[in-house]
Amino acid sequence: MAEHSHHVHDRHGPEAKRALELEALLPTAGRDREIARGLEYGLQGADSIVDRSIPTFSRGELPHYAGINTFLKAPFVEDVRRCGEYDVAILGAPHDSGTTYRPGTRFGPQGMRRISALYGTYSFEFGVDLRESITICDLGDIFTIPGNIEKSFDQISKAVSHVYASGALPVVLGGDHSIGYPTVRGVAEHLEGNLGIIHFDRHVDTQETDLDERMHTTPWYHATDIPNVPAKNLVQLGIGGWQAPRPGVKVCRERETTIMTVTDCVEMGLDVAAERALEVAWDDAEAVWLSFDVDCLDAAFVPGTGWPEPGGFLPREVLKLIRRVAERGLAGIEIVECSPPYDNADITSLIGTRVVCDVLATLVSGGLLPRTKA
Repeated sequence: MAEHSHHVHDRHGPEAKRALELEALLPTAGRDREIARGLEYGLQGADSIVDRSIPTFSRGELPHYAGINTFLKAPFVEDVRRCGEYDVAILGAPHDSGTTYRPGTRFGPQGMRRISALYGTYSFEFGVDLRESITICDLGDIFTIPGNIEKSFDQISKAVSHVYASGALPVVLGGDHSIGYPTVRGVAEHLEGNLGIIHFDRHVDTQETDLDERMHTTPWYHATDIPNVPAKNLVQLGIGGWQAPRPGVKVCRERETTIMTVTDCVEMGLDVAAERALEVAWDDAEAVWLSFDVDCLDAAFVPGTGWPEPGGFLPREVLKLIRRVAERGLAGIEIVECSPPYDNADITSLIGTRVVCDVLATLVSGGLLPRTKA
């Protein structure tokens, strides 16, 4: 190979120049394996097909409009006992029995999986190709129980506990925000130390009950009742607007959670806000869970959610914050309150998908994925 074959001129923007340089260093072994598997399982393409990497039956990434909608076209693993063989395990929590206004988040996992087919595994700015650096599987959905929120909580906790204990990073596609309590419960039982929570939302979600039950407005009251999930390690970004019930605000004050509004984050600077969030969540904590409610974004960008609120974050603000708070590592991530029946052109599902991809790329860039196997 010529010595200067990867030379990049200086007329590019600095980020673009770096991206071009990084792409030249990425391997293609994962892509090659995917092509070989497609030809083996899907049969060599018809004689008229010039590109002999194309099979007869769609297997893998291409074409984006075809195939079975797993997340990022990752392999579906029916035997969930095998999830520990992978670095990352995607699992859906199709649950909206905790919804207090507009239902539909039970279809969130379907929506995010469907639109994730639009993406490849390579990010230009990150210079990361997930297919070449980590292994991802899709375990399908947790069997939730419509109309019984407590049994659904037990199912979700058991599922997340199983994945976390396996060594795979759990990525939970919700589902309404009531799942925040059982997901955290599933992780916390495996920790000797404390679990912190970084929570993106427009709503505090800290009241004890709503409509006489534990609903999607209550997860953090009950999560911070878990002995090793102290409220002092709960940091909430984006809170504000006209949908914050006062009982929940009272709990935040009494339990001394940490809140930063959209204005706080923008005016102090996104880097400063992210650093403060990390300091709070990681203070004497063993691990941190990331809970991302899509309604933390301005309502214009997330029509497909139950409680849209104007004045939220812009997508580029959220994506920068997400990348920063994931830099120290995560116990797992959940995307909640994505309601495809209310969505326009899948844009709400798309932001949920993008957050997951950016978190995974951040963990890869920081050397936190793949995890070292014991």
